[in-house]
Amino acid sequence: MAAADRFDGRRIWFVGIGGAGLSSYAFLARARGAEVGGWDRVETPYLRGLAGIELAIAPEPVVPAGWEIVVSTAYADQVEGVPRAQFLAELVTLQPAIVVSGAHGKTTTSGMITFVLAELGLDPAWLIGGEIPQLGGNAGAGEGWLVVEGDESDRTIERLRPEVAVVTNIELDHHATFASAAEVEELFERWLAQVPQVVRGWDLEPTALELAVPGEHNRRNAAAALAALELAGVARADAEPVLARFRGAGRRFEVIGERDGITVVDDYAHHPSEIAATIAAARERTDGRVLVLFQPHLYSRTRNLAHEFGNALSAADAVCVTEIYRAREEPVAGVGGRLVLDALDPGVRAGWTPTVEQGASLIRRWARPGDLVLTLGAGDVDAAARRLVERS
Repeated sequence: MAAADRFDGRRIWFVGIGGAGLSSYAFLARARGAEVGGWDRVETPYLRGLAGIELAIAPEPVVPAGWEIVVSTAYADQVEGVPRAQFLAELVTLQPAIVVSGAHGKTTTSGMITFVLAELGLDPAWLIGGEIPQLGGNAGAGEGWLVVEGDESDRTIERLRPEVAVVTNIELDHHATFASAAEVEELFERWLAQVPQVVRGWDLEPTALELAVPGEHNRRNAAAALAALELAGVARADAEPVLARFRGAGRRFEVIGERDGITVVDDYAHHPSEIAATIAAARERTDGRVLVLFQPHLYSRTRNLAHEFGNALSAADAVCVTEIYRAREEPVAGVGGRLVLDALDPGVRAGWTPTVEQGASLIRRWARPGDLVLTLGAGDVDAAARRLVERS
């Protein structure tokens, strides 16, 4: 059986299908011949690319009989089935693959590589953890290279065997999985030892290429993307002019709009290093003040990195912190958004609100023409960005 025909006749049910990862896996599995369906608690934008599938939206997981079951990490303790990492490993065997991992920059770097391959007519497939507007979504099913965003949060990358591996950077981000930064480094080095061609982002100088996306971090992402493309057989002279036209991923320095002279930018930054990089990129884009609405993500991360969050956010002119977006974690006594607020430098104008809606109202009162407002976090703070643009 040809690799591309491996899914013919299979019925695969994805538990947590609304997420960026499983929605993309379902897209590629369907393109390769499977019947796919799935459950999630709510409908999400990622499901737009799966129109016509059998879909169950309900408070608790729905698992019908007669289907193969693939389970998101978020529901692994509730539903028996194939772990998402194992299923992704199968997808990576279908065609030559480039896997991009690291603590920060995975989505953007994956998007850069895929965009160049697509624009040069090389027919890539891709599985990326965010929307890439210029590609039309977070998944595609070409027959050339498969570009995959690999995740270390649940040790997914250990199972993946691509031809090319990219690690943008290494930092402790998932405190519920790893006890130390050294443990994270050991994971990546074990993985890279099993991959034929490797790009280590920290060994590269940031590209001098003029990019459409701002920030030193994106110049580093672009350097890693160019190195991976060279290993995939794409000449740098061909890749660079295309890469210069890449306009970024959804929720990665995404300009939502302008109202009353105030520019609103939304970003997924949810780790201190990412926040520092995003605020620095904002400084490149404006001569005005930079105001931040930050929604912390996960109790474990907030507890362990509150001081670092405070340091990073203090580079802004004013900061509003909301309560924590709990995601997959249960609340922890004594851990809340105020931990971050208390860690801010005394000279920074600061406020706290329980919700992102209230935070948007406070930021609106603070803002004046010429300001750039950043909404930061991995939860639902992007809704506040749209409120700031759409409502007076």
